[in-house]
Amino acid sequence: MLTVNKLMPQGKGLAPVLLKRAATVELDWDVRQKSRFDAEDSTGRRLGVFLPRGTLVRGGDVLVAEDGSLVRVIAAPQSVLRITPCANHGSPFDLVRAAYHLGNRHVQIELTPTHLKIEPDHVLADMLRAMHLIVNEAREGFEPEGGAYAAGGHSHGHDKAHGHDHGHDHGHEAHVHGPDCGHDHHDHHDHAAAPAVVHFHTRRP
Repeated sequence: MLTVNKLMPQGKGLAPVLLKRAATVELDWDVRQKSRFDAEDSTGRRLGVFLPRGTLVRGGDVLVAEDGSLVRVIAAPQSVLRITPCANHGSPFDLVRAAYHLGNRHVQIELTPTHLKIEPDHVLADMLRAMHLIVNEAREGFEPEGGAYAAGGHSHGHDKAHGHDHGHDHGHEAHVHGPDCGHDHHDHHDHAAAPAVVHFHTRRP
């Protein structure tokens, strides 16, 4: 087994030709949020990964083995719920509300400008549909936020894309509201509870 104890976030500083030649390893989020795990790369080598505790491995990161060889990490497709706003009965701001409520439940969330992703949970799916959001099952890479203080926390500011295709529908059929859409569309419905308001008072000298 080949020992790996170093990670280069997004392969920063490596020449593109080295990244292209590197072996790859596909890992789902359950594995990538661990700092110690075993895996097999695309060449059939067994890897024993021992990273600093708290390290999150992201798609696009590069593992460095003890012999100096590189292994590029791919976020393996996995079952997720893809959450988008309802064009007819909501707005993109509904995603902010959804992220707030999911965060209150300590749910891991992947945030994008156009949609959210969470791991499958039928209770949460029902809650989100009741908020007039569209919830679709999908198999995609999952890159939840790591928290502001998490080692290897996820930043959308870097140049490496994570497989998000914000301009496409990922093969999902167009959403049509009808008897089976799961939305209870009453004219008097309220899309959101009143938002929490924090008042700041400035003390004058």
